[in-house]
Amino acid sequence: MQREEIQIHTEFIKLQDLLKFAGAVETGGDAKLIIQEGRVSVNGEICTMRGKKMRPGDCAVIDGETELVVQ
Repeated sequence: MQREEIQIHTEFIKLQDLLKFAGAVETGGDAKLIIQEGRVSVNGEICTMRGKKMRPGDCAVIDGETELVVQ
């Protein structure tokens, strides 16, 4: 599994914005699609909420292949 740590300088970042910021998807539409298809898990649970607030310490996994850890 590929692991990437994403540094944020705010209290939180929305899940769809995290995927775009990390370069995991190219557009917000792509982010919306993979989130709604249930291909993204947050802290071990499938998440279908695009606006899920990701805070430092949270982890998102895409298709069981790419792990994004918020720092």
